[in-house]
Amino acid sequence: MNAKATLLYVEDDDSLRYVTQDNLSLANYQVVACADGQAALEAFRDQPIDLCIIDVMLPKIDGLAVARKIRQLNNQIPILFLSAKCLKEDRIAGLKLGADDYVTKPFSIEELVLKVDIFLRRSKLSQPTVTPANNLATIGSYRFNEAQQQLIYQDETRDLTHRESALLGYLNAHVNQVVKREDILAAIWGEDDYFAGRSLDVFISRLRKYLQKDSTILIENIHGVGFRLLVAE
Repeated sequence: MNAKATLLYVEDDDSLRYVTQDNLSLANYQVVACADGQAALEAFRDQPIDLCIIDVMLPKIDGLAVARKIRQLNNQIPILFLSAKCLKEDRIAGLKLGADDYVTKPFSIEELVLKVDIFLRRSKLSQPTVTPANNLATIGSYRFNEAQQQLIYQDETRDLTHRESALLGYLNAHVNQVVKREDILAAIWGEDDYFAGRSLDVFISRLRKYLQKDSTILIENIHGVGFRLLVAE
């Protein structure tokens, strides 16, 4: 059976890297494992990668800098951070860089595999029937293609990350309706805890920035309840 996807896994702890790589391989993934940030960037440039798993504390080039460079090269690829640093500031910093999730060490391999599966199911890799480029949703003056992960304003096209696209698609499916935070977290994050909630707030801020060219669009914060995507008709 062929591997479902190719993962870039960057971890400087040799024992942890070997064990995690073996378990990801047993889960039917092809794993490109690297011990430092410089090797990771070289590997990313040399071959197609479907998802990145990056430790924050790395030699040569730290994980945040690696993720920042990968985001410059590919704005859509899912990025998961691994770190023993559990402060909320560290998580938010990673999410603001464009990471899709943050897994705190020590972690279970089952949790990691589940998160990888979730992100790849939402990616084009696991969607053989891709929505045609002309099958666009309209959000005010914007056009949105969730399958292609693109937000288009006039002649400008913005490539979205997997989670940005999934969140905007969820809000747009409930346009002008209040959606509860816990429902969004369950549908997009698969969990409802403090850090997932803070991650949601970061992604809402990103979407507001992306949609700011049309003043008739508003993502409204309903205090204590959730959010509402308001689009003037």
